[in-house]
Amino acid sequence: MHCIEMTGKTIEEAKKNAINKLGVTEDKVDIMVIDEGSKGLLSIIGKRPARIKATIKRNCCDEAKNFLKNIFDNMGIDAEIIVKELKNKINIEIIGSNMGIIIGYRGETLDSLQYLVSLVVNKNNSGEYKKVTIDTENYRSKREETLKRLAIRMSHRVQKSKKIMKFEPMNPYERRIIHSALQSCKNIKTYSEGDEPNRYVVIDIKKA
Repeated sequence: MHCIEMTGKTIEEAKKNAINKLGVTEDKVDIMVIDEGSKGLLSIIGKRPARIKATIKRNCCDEAKNFLKNIFDNMGIDAEIIVKELKNKINIEIIGSNMGIIIGYRGETLDSLQYLVSLVVNKNNSGEYKKVTIDTENYRSKREETLKRLAIRMSHRVQKSKKIMKFEPMNPYERRIIHSALQSCKNIKTYSEGDEPNRYVVIDIKKA
């Protein structure tokens, strides 16, 4: 039961009745007043109770967790799912054995899960867009460091050979890591070419 109408002698009483019926705390529901009610003439004639509509607020963290749990159950994966929300960000940590199957080739499976959860969380969301990040075994931090080291190494090759070098296709997040890692280099520049999902980063010498 996610939405009910409830009456009471006053709006506050109707609200209290609805909260008790739903079995949640006041901060978990949205209240809409349908009828403020009336004491009537001499509290008898035309007397009318207050009526409100109480709706349980969406819990994005629970939706994300339940969605992932259903996927993992179908895959036969036993994993702990920790969801934390901070303002407009939802961070999800997956803990378990054999997490390689969740990470996939260079994080492709992890990225796909992140994309799907983002769709679930932001579906019919009238509020602010929530950014979803999913990680396991600190993969994203390790991958970022690997890409930064690769970017620096390739930039040295470009400066030495004076020839452009192209990275393999990457998702937008990883391309941003490359661009950011090399943005302070004075002698080279980076830009992206190609169409998704085969878009890649190019390192080139800056023209005088």
